[in-house]
Amino acid sequence: MRKRSLTLNGHRTSLALEPEFWDALDRAAEEEGLSLAGLVASIDEARLARPDQALSSAVRVYLLNRAQRRP
Repeated sequence: MRKRSLTLNGHRTSLALEPEFWDALDRAAEEEGLSLAGLVASIDEARLARPDQALSSAVRVYLLNRAQRRP
């Protein structure tokens, strides 16, 4: 696990993910033209419907769904 700190909606938070997920998240942010914090903030906003879901889980699910949509 690797922990990184980000600022989301004006507050600092830490996120722990496996290095492979960080690599995929960095690529996704670049491909979507967003900063890493911007992409994670959008994932964070989308999980508001599931308040029991941890941010790290939401990021992994986002990346899995993104990979499954690719041809």
